[in-house]
Amino acid sequence: MPWGAMASTTTTSGVVDTRGGQAAFPQPRAVLELLKPVTWFAPMWALACGVVSTGLPVADNVWSIVGAVLLAGPLVCGTSQAANDWFDRHVDAINEPARPIPSGRVPGRWGLWIALVWTVLSLAVGAALGRWVLAATLFGLVLAWAYSAPPLRLKLNGWWGNSAVGLCYEGLPWFTGAAALSATMPDARITTLAALYSAGAFGIMVLNDFKAVEGDEVMGVRTLPVQLGTRNAAVLACWVMALPQVVVVAMLLKQGQPVHAAIVLGVLLAQVALMPMLVRNPRRRAPLYNATGTTLYVSGMMTSAFAMRAVLAVSP
Repeated sequence: MPWGAMASTTTTSGVVDTRGGQAAFPQPRAVLELLKPVTWFAPMWALACGVVSTGLPVADNVWSIVGAVLLAGPLVCGTSQAANDWFDRHVDAINEPARPIPSGRVPGRWGLWIALVWTVLSLAVGAALGRWVLAATLFGLVLAWAYSAPPLRLKLNGWWGNSAVGLCYEGLPWFTGAAALSATMPDARITTLAALYSAGAFGIMVLNDFKAVEGDEVMGVRTLPVQLGTRNAAVLACWVMALPQVVVVAMLLKQGQPVHAAIVLGVLLAQVALMPMLVRNPRRRAPLYNATGTTLYVSGMMTSAFAMRAVLAVSP
């Protein structure tokens, strides 16, 4: 029988029994599944925006960029995913028993150990990239654990949970990319852009809450669709995504970047055109808006990063 593929049993409480015939070590493929590579793209994209926005030469900072990419994606984001699955293992044993931990493919307490080891590795890489990157890494890790772990479990309330995820997926990686290249506190204009797009990302996070409203109500997870109703939550998400981009457009115009401002305005108007479709039926249309409106949103992020690169090139 293949390594780690022995049969597992489930107790009456819904928790997988990792004793007896179960393998002592996790399957490598299961560890990768636990770290969820598909979730790494968002923070790595935001980090790329931070790198671009500095205006510093990439060729001279290759190793800093490589380290920052590993930090934003596989390490910090991977830590958050492992921690989340560990603290959700009892619920997943009932609702999603095929996931790595409840299925036994990541047996015993390995899910927790992986999250802890990844935390230490993240701090080590952050420290190697400079004190500002280390500070951002530490802040991101605190939020990652607070999101999933008791007693805080920010994910149980949509206001706190979505704020934490939006910040960790957009603002902190953007800051990290800029700090890794500059080896100092990023320019205030860069951090302002990062903060604005991080605020807008709160709305993107709300879109992920429409898929399991009834289950969240039963489990006591107070997402915004549960608290406000699906239509009101969708309207709020639209406003929260749009308003920071309006400020970005004004900011770019003030910085003398009318072409970039026009592009950001264009992608914003395209998002606004799609929003009525979302509001009419958020539970059905949220995945479609995620694929279209969110793509437009992140394209505006990169446009803004290039605008800031141009600004800093003439007025560092």
